[in-house]
Amino acid sequence: MLELKIPGLAGKAFLVTGASTGIGAAVAIALAGQGASVGVHFHTSEVDARRVADHITSQGGTAFLVSGDMANHDSVGAVVENTATHFRRLDGLINNAGDMLGRVPTEDSSETHDREVVDLNSLSVVWACRAAIPWMKREGGVIINTSSIAARHGGGGGAVLYAAAKGFVSTFTKGFAKEVIKYGVRVNAVSPGVIKTRFHERHSNEEQMKAMVATVPMGRAGTPDDCVGTYLFLASDVMSGYVTGQTIEVNGGQFMI
Repeated sequence: MLELKIPGLAGKAFLVTGASTGIGAAVAIALAGQGASVGVHFHTSEVDARRVADHITSQGGTAFLVSGDMANHDSVGAVVENTATHFRRLDGLINNAGDMLGRVPTEDSSETHDREVVDLNSLSVVWACRAAIPWMKREGGVIINTSSIAARHGGGGGAVLYAAAKGFVSTFTKGFAKEVIKYGVRVNAVSPGVIKTRFHERHSNEEQMKAMVATVPMGRAGTPDDCVGTYLFLASDVMSGYVTGQTIEVNGGQFMI
């Protein structure tokens, strides 16, 4: 948890999708710690999401629990609308929800799996952004998408479609940033590397983790807290007001531009 006060976040309202665990939970807690009101989104992990929201409120912050399937168009719209309506504003959207949905080689995949991966990791970002813009037109805002190092190197075994979906996120970030800057809305992305979260607990065994960490110059996997500062930087107009259309890598040096 960062003790540094980031200017320009207090009093703002943010929605963090996929905020029940991992990077999303860390970002939601950090934003609340900066004085922002936070929509804590979850789909199936309600217990974890309530724990995040309870932590925020116990520290004097404001949290709103909101549930919804980010792979469903109408559900995504409802998640954004319910959060914005609750706070009567929406200043920031953190599109963090996503998952590999299993390591499945492309030749073994099915149309159903293909669509589930793309809907959750790619189209959910489009749908959420589209729903958020009418609110952000009022006073401007910030959108931060979560990409992945996989978008740069194509992903590991059984993760090609996930990597391609994250590549979509990185490209969409650039294009959408151009479309909405006229409304005073900045759009950027964070691209985490190997981060210790439930994502890797589900999809990477010990041998795979060791192999990935061996390629990281800093010699370790990252943590959700290692990512938080980049999200806060991009969320603050004072800190990054002239930054848009960018994807910032947070990977311990595993990939260098």
